[in-house]
Amino acid sequence: MRLVTYRRNVLESARLGAIVDNMVVDIEYLGMIAGIDLPNDMLEFIDLGPSAVATATELLKEHQESWPVGVAQPLQNVKLLAPIPRPRKNIFGIGLNYVEHVEESSRSLDTSADLPKQPIIFTKPPTTVIGPDDSIEHNAKITQQLDWEVELAAIIGTRARRIEEKDALSYVFGYSLMLDMSARDNRRAGQWVYSKGLDTYAPFGPCIVTADEIPDPQKLDLWLKVNGEIKQQSNTRHMLFNVAHLVADISAGITLEPGDIIATGTPSGVGAGRNPQEWLWPGDVVESYVEGIGTMRNPVVAI
Repeated sequence: MRLVTYRRNVLESARLGAIVDNMVVDIEYLGMIAGIDLPNDMLEFIDLGPSAVATATELLKEHQESWPVGVAQPLQNVKLLAPIPRPRKNIFGIGLNYVEHVEESSRSLDTSADLPKQPIIFTKPPTTVIGPDDSIEHNAKITQQLDWEVELAAIIGTRARRIEEKDALSYVFGYSLMLDMSARDNRRAGQWVYSKGLDTYAPFGPCIVTADEIPDPQKLDLWLKVNGEIKQQSNTRHMLFNVAHLVADISAGITLEPGDIIATGTPSGVGAGRNPQEWLWPGDVVESYVEGIGTMRNPVVAI
């Protein structure tokens, strides 16, 4: 399933939907038609576990040829929000998780040229999250070095504590696309939280694709464009630490809970690594893509 959080108009609350053939199907309304209680919130749906995915999938297949009145509407008629508009906890970010990005960062950001022996983990607060077409804020009082990073995001579906890597993917609910925006001139004594944790610095979407549709997250192309020009282009097979390793590693000391998000790192091609360096400015438009998930567009605006 391709799950979204959407709003039909500016006055309506956010609702849970599934994209089918360019239609957004309301999950709660579809359940009501069948006499089944399904939630209208992404986190509540994730909390229900695999049974909710199986039930909703079956209902979507059953009604796909003829949607009940009021259950589905064209995708272009709704506003997509971040799939989880307000995560319960900080997002787990992974630094330096692609070989070529390690090299470019060592040249431009004073990080080590040695490949990490363990995942480098930082966090981004829930207030960083924005959705498709939402604006990335450029605050010139804070940064003159706003940079981009396209990443595959893994969303946890089952409580994970001290799990083994061989089992780790079974704890993943689904996958999405996230941008790890970074104010490179705001790294403080080697700490990244302020640099990466400013408001609007985690564009997220356009959907969550359930894990059954992405059996191998290490075979996905991803790219990022600025004003139509390709800046990053790679494949998740080039991760130093794959998704299963990241889930297992974090769970060794931090309990992962349903709805937790892991942004799995970015490939080379960031602005800081270019010669000359490139930064984002108001008026720029960032487009990003992960295979099997989709494309997201976010403009940069001055505040």
